[in-house]
Amino acid sequence: MDFSSKLLESAVNEMSQLPGIGKRTALRLVLHLLKQPKEQTHYLTEALNNFRDEIKLCKNCHNISDVELCDICKNSRRDPELICVVEDIRDVMAIENTAQFKGLYHVLGGKISPIEGIGPHNLTIDDLVQKVEKGGIKEIILALSSTMEGDTTNFYIYRQLQKFEVSLTTIARGISVGDEIEYADEVTLGRSIINRVPFEQGLKG
Repeated sequence: MDFSSKLLESAVNEMSQLPGIGKRTALRLVLHLLKQPKEQTHYLTEALNNFRDEIKLCKNCHNISDVELCDICKNSRRDPELICVVEDIRDVMAIENTAQFKGLYHVLGGKISPIEGIGPHNLTIDDLVQKVEKGGIKEIILALSSTMEGDTTNFYIYRQLQKFEVSLTTIARGISVGDEIEYADEVTLGRSIINRVPFEQGLKG
């Protein structure tokens, strides 16, 4: 792709680094920004800069937050004895949209994937184990996507927690094998949370 401007080429190259954005789409987006008032672009860049510089991770659940403790963890109406383990914030948002879960979350920050070089030490699994070890948690719901990486991560967590007096469950397989949690419709995901099953039952199956 030939560019008449080095500035345009640089902007397109940076935009195309985003997932799912190719060079042609990046060019269309950059040219769209060029047609907008300068203030509009400045608002966008300011929002992105503020997000990148000031965003925090909740010290309790590792969810993205503006402050040290996210709104979900601060909510006294949530059940602190019930923890739902998810991959990232997109899954938290998907489950929250169902309005069927009233406990707290634990965000792993990914899934175990040897191919991508992601091991247990790259995730917040140790923090989860320490949280359970302190006591006060009755049930852990493993709500990871039903992919090979998700199942591997589920089993690893199960092995780490099976020595503790805590119930380990997994969401019901209303979610098709291979599906990502964030793309499930709200009704199916909500029913999967409500109809969760003991993790050991899935191992026997």
